Amino acid sequence: MLNITKSVEYSLIAIQHLKQKDRTNLSTAKDIASRYNIPYENMAKIMQKLCKLNYLGAIKGAHGGYYLKNRTPNIKLIDFMESIEGPIGIIKCSTDSNCNIYEICNIKKPLNKINNNIRNVLNKLKINDIIKEGWSNGKTKFWRNYYLNRKCR
Repeated sequence: MLNITKSVEYSLIAIQHLKQKDRTNLSTAKDIASRYNIPYENMAKIMQKLCKLNYLGAIKGAHGGYYLKNRTPNIKLIDFMESIEGPIGIIKCSTDSNCNIYEICNIKKPLNKINNNIRNVLNKLKINDIIKEGWSNGKTKFWRNYYLNRKCR
């Protein structure tokens, strides 16, 4: 099964949360973690990484927190995901040519075709396409409850 990693998922949750605020209304990693039932340590690391990648800005101090940089919603989803997790591929040889059966593999061509199709879809989407779809038109309450009631995360 293909899955988006927790790091990418939590990153998108944080970006959506910050998108709903203006730059004067900052959020801390603790605020976001507690609101969406995400382990604080994970969220803190993700927020730091998003700052290093220049997706978020941070203000230090007692009243500090994070804010969304203006360019972030316009970044292609594939670029965002790969900046967090590295190259995306459904099989290891699609991102790493260090395979000892690559030359004789009889499924590499169809799997590479699937992989390329997935990459093309992710290349056409921007972060804004993802976060506005799931959260617009009054769906915030639904999604907040979804994240609060998750059992296996």
